[in-house]
Amino acid sequence: MPVSVTGNTKVYTVSCVCIVSWVVKLRKINELIKLNKLFTLCSLLCAFCFWGCGYSIHGRASLPFDSIQIGKIENLTVEPKLQDRLHKALTDEFLKQGIAVYHDADYKLNGTINQFELRILSEKADIATEYEVIIKGDFRLIDPSGNVKEFKNIISPFIVSFSGPGPLDELIASKELASEKAIKDMAMEIVGILIYR
Repeated sequence: MPVSVTGNTKVYTVSCVCIVSWVVKLRKINELIKLNKLFTLCSLLCAFCFWGCGYSIHGRASLPFDSIQIGKIENLTVEPKLQDRLHKALTDEFLKQGIAVYHDADYKLNGTINQFELRILSEKADIATEYEVIIKGDFRLIDPSGNVKEFKNIISPFIVSFSGPGPLDELIASKELASEKAIKDMAMEIVGILIYR
């Protein structure tokens, strides 16, 4: 240790390195505490944003039913096979949500597809170049005691469009793909309404 002498008194000085190392350690501890507080604050903000936007976590026990029967789906439009495609899409969506689909389940879903429309979104030189697929229907959920809940004018929550300036066979193929997407979106909306409302 370095020694300094002033007058008759010897004063021992403490090594600067030791003092600096303690200061650095204290600063690191303070930084860790600040980071921990910052992490906690960010976690709380994320949680509030998550639940504040309407999102929630639902377990299987909180579902209103654990199985359902998909009854008759009527197609009142001129588009063929919509009822079969919606039946399949509903089955797939219920299974994704953990709800079994049985022919003898207590809850029963029936529905009617009332509208299938190809709406022109844009045109070029008086020829339609982009279309929107609109599918709309009414549905009924019948519970085990016979009570009926009706859900009117259910429509796909997303805009489903396709381009069609090419040959007719490409236009028809694009329409089929777009209508399939609209059916799946509609099934997702129906299942969401039944489970979470």
